Amino acid sequence: MLSRVANSVYWMHRYIERAENYARFMSVNFNLALDLPPNVDQQWEPLLIATADNDLFKEFYKLPTRENVIQFMTFDKRNPNSIVSCLSYARENARTIREVISKEMWEHLNQFYLMVRDTSPKQQWGEIQTQNFFTEIRNSIQLFYGIIDATITRNEAWHFGRLGRFLERADKTSRFLDVKYFTLLPEVELVGSTIDLMIWSAVLKSVSAYNMHRQQYRSLTPASIVEFLILDKMFPRAVAHCIRQAELSLYEISGNNITGGFGNSAERTLSKLRTEIEFTETADIFKAGLHQYLDNFQTRTNDAAVAVFETYFDLKPIEV
Repeated sequence: MLSRVANSVYWMHRYIERAENYARFMSVNFNLALDLPPNVDQQWEPLLIATADNDLFKEFYKLPTRENVIQFMTFDKRNPNSIVSCLSYARENARTIREVISKEMWEHLNQFYLMVRDTSPKQQWGEIQTQNFFTEIRNSIQLFYGIIDATITRNEAWHFGRLGRFLERADKTSRFLDVKYFTLLPEVELVGSTIDLMIWSAVLKSVSAYNMHRQQYRSLTPASIVEFLILDKMFPRAVAHCIRQAELSLYEISGNNITGGFGNSAERTLSKLRTEIEFTETADIFKAGLHQYLDNFQTRTNDAAVAVFETYFDLKPIEV
């Protein structure tokens, strides 16, 4: 497979996954804002900080109000990570590899992008309209993944797409958890209170993990939530599961036997990260500090993405 084609497949999936996760960020924060008591201010700035978009946001907006944050993270084309920007990039990548993807994939992605692009931001400020809009985005992307599973051969292209999707998902799950770190409670005494637990529950709901967590644990606690979203190997949005699946696709692409050791820098970086997560316990995470652990994980995930780029997508000099 040409590196150009592989790169486009990889980034098409990353941008689609990023768009879905941004819709999840805002949808859950919107619900949380409605549930919080009057003495707790609505907080939208933590979303910007956790996604590392806060510096760019300040260049165009004065205050992180609900309207400004939703506009910036959804419709603002000046933000390369906004939902409309991500869908535009995904669509452009798909357009350049029409011969690799299925007709159904292209048609759905094209229609989906046009729907979001043509939506007027002013239509979305109502509570019901806003929630319905983000739900539609999430459902459309899940339908897109269903189309991929039903129409694409399990070849190199499928694995490159899967690699991009799971790397992006692992990173964003860690950022969902990190939002809790930047959310400020009015009083220190409220840590561990019902309000604090409500915010932790919102973190679970943001990755559709609330029901699966309740099936596995008797009670909602910060420790059980962190264990489930980082260390669980079975839940599809847990960090450990995502890194493992990305690693499996990486070895399928190279043809190396995963039990025989790594064959290139990308496999080495990702396998090392997966191994460290496997031997990590919840107590280790809290001992290091949840935010510090997540920050380090995001750096390591970026390193893995760089290694994938250098191994498969980077232009290499031709030896004469």
